[in-house]
Amino acid sequence: MAFSSSQNNNYAINLNVVPSTAPEVWRPYFLSPNGPVTVIDSVMLSGTIATTVAVDLLTPEDGRVLAGRTDTQTINDSMAFTIQCVASVSNMGRRLHVKNHEVRALCSQITILQRLLKNKKKVGELKEENKRLKNLVDSYANDLVARSTKQGKTTTELQKQYERLLFEVKELASHPIP
Repeated sequence: MAFSSSQNNNYAINLNVVPSTAPEVWRPYFLSPNGPVTVIDSVMLSGTIATTVAVDLLTPEDGRVLAGRTDTQTINDSMAFTIQCVASVSNMGRRLHVKNHEVRALCSQITILQRLLKNKKKVGELKEENKRLKNLVDSYANDLVARSTKQGKTTTELQKQYERLLFEVKELASHPIP
């Protein structure tokens, strides 16, 4: 039975492929359905990981250790554990508070940038209107120059006609009436 060349490629070794390394295991006793919790897993982004970590905070070994302790030692250990949990939650709260301030600052910057963009658009519109008005004024000015030139020619012609008529009137006045 002969294999095609594409089937043979499935069994070929690709020397350009970099082998992927598994992420470092964070706590080997935190076992999620996907295996141990790794350093790239997130309690905040995955409910499964959060549940795994919460359920497995105390391991069976911790249960055996606690069984051999006195009530006072168990209370002290519980207090220390509670303080660590509260510190962790407090740290998370501070991080969220800082992120909240960052988000508010970014929202303010967005508002400012939107105003600037709106002003920039308005300036562009005003520039376009100014160009249109300038073209209109230039058109009126050119029309006025043309009319003025025409009126100047008409005035010159009327002046010449007036002078001719005045000359004719003087000529007629100088001749005696028969």
